[in-house]
Amino acid sequence: MSTPMLSRGGRPRGRVSFNQESAKAFGIVVRGFRKQVGLSQEALAHMADIERTHFSSIERGTNQPSLWLILKIARALGVSSADLMAATESALASSSV
Repeated sequence: MSTPMLSRGGRPRGRVSFNQESAKAFGIVVRGFRKQVGLSQEALAHMADIERTHFSSIERGTNQPSLWLILKIARALGVSSADLMAATESALASSSV
């Protein structure tokens, strides 16, 4: 009698959740919003309760943030997460990344 397969959580084998193009686009958008409101990386990271080095990697596009971090960044910037996503989609569509 065979043993039933146990469900494995997470993404399927061989799949990755990081996409460099979207991560860079999001980072460019966040940097633009941050500069628009006149905040330093350190100040915004503190307001969003994110380590400054982690925030820096998000802006550089070397780290793709989770939904929770996107919500925290949006709140700290005083914009909606929908605004951040719409601007990211526009950046991707215009291939400005």
